[in-house]
Amino acid sequence: MDFDLSAEELTFEKEVVAFLEANHSDEVMDPNPEHLSQTVETPPKRAFMGKLADQGWLGMSWPKEYGGQEKSGIYDFLLTEALARYGTPQPGKGVGIVGKTIIRNGNDELKAYFLPRIIRGEIEFAIGYSEPQAGSDAASMQLKAEKDDARGGWVLSGHKIWTTSAHFADWYWVGARTGEHKHKGITLFLIPMDHEGFEIHPTYTIGDERTNEVFFNDVFVPDSHVVGEVGKGWTYICEALDLERFAMLPVGPVEMKVKGLIEYVREATLDGEPLAQDPVVRQTIAKLRTDLEVARKLQRKVISEALKSRVPTIEAAMYKMWQSQLGQRVADAALDLMGPDGQLKPGQDEAPVNGRYERSYRYTVVDTIGGGTSEVQKNIIAARGLGLPKSF
Repeated sequence: MDFDLSAEELTFEKEVVAFLEANHSDEVMDPNPEHLSQTVETPPKRAFMGKLADQGWLGMSWPKEYGGQEKSGIYDFLLTEALARYGTPQPGKGVGIVGKTIIRNGNDELKAYFLPRIIRGEIEFAIGYSEPQAGSDAASMQLKAEKDDARGGWVLSGHKIWTTSAHFADWYWVGARTGEHKHKGITLFLIPMDHEGFEIHPTYTIGDERTNEVFFNDVFVPDSHVVGEVGKGWTYICEALDLERFAMLPVGPVEMKVKGLIEYVREATLDGEPLAQDPVVRQTIAKLRTDLEVARKLQRKVISEALKSRVPTIEAAMYKMWQSQLGQRVADAALDLMGPDGQLKPGQDEAPVNGRYERSYRYTVVDTIGGGTSEVQKNIIAARGLGLPKSF
């Protein structure tokens, strides 16, 4: 499998880096980025997305009829990785999950309204799959959507949790139950976040991130805002997750954390001796560096399959599980090497690397959950990759 970039792809990568250097901003860029935290919440970050759109870098792989350039998906990957290394917001949900699903399955009204706004970087989405009784098993969602023929639409009632962008997004991409069959009874809807039937309550995670509970109080959605066919929502959700897991967890942030840890080890001492000379420390760093290369290769396998118009279900599960758990291993190793001082939080006096790895230790729990838990990924690998029975 050839993972080398072409001369044109390398030129694009350098162009993106030059753009990021020229547009450096503390309001937009996080020097210590975590995986899933690069949301477009503030006006400066929204303005930054507009700059990416002006460069023609949003939806590059989309069909030309919808404003794209029909470029290889490798360009979307190169953009995402560069943005991740600089800790900037990423196109993510709008260009990928929402935009690509609308292109494949949406009606003409949805395409006409949403696609131009997505590709111009003007609109943000929240994703509503998880519920109190349907987290890892999203197919068990129970948010009820009842047909209202008199008004020509649906009425949604119920409860979603872990909706990270609900407090600032413009639109809600929601799965709801329209039938009894577990997988064939789910339908996708698009709903404005300022709908009067929503109640949004914050939930703060151990990783210093806000997510939300969203309560639906007889929320009416017209038929025109049903995405694709009624009852096929689960199929659309799975397709989008398979293709976007590698974008949700770019290698860049872990690469920067490994790099930062190596820099710390080079300068730190233990009992007056250079930490870098300790054989156990050297072995630990070597193992993390090797694991990082494994992550890169697994990610490239996902991309390789996607570029061949295949759905990389198994490859995406392997990458997502390895990548998210690698982030935990890096944070765990960092705190071990730093000793008791490693427990100091960001902003506290004498916190090593300003508490970067203490924060990462807490945050990386989120990575093993978002986009499907590690347990779900193991089940996918076992059942679809190894052919093991579901009752194993």
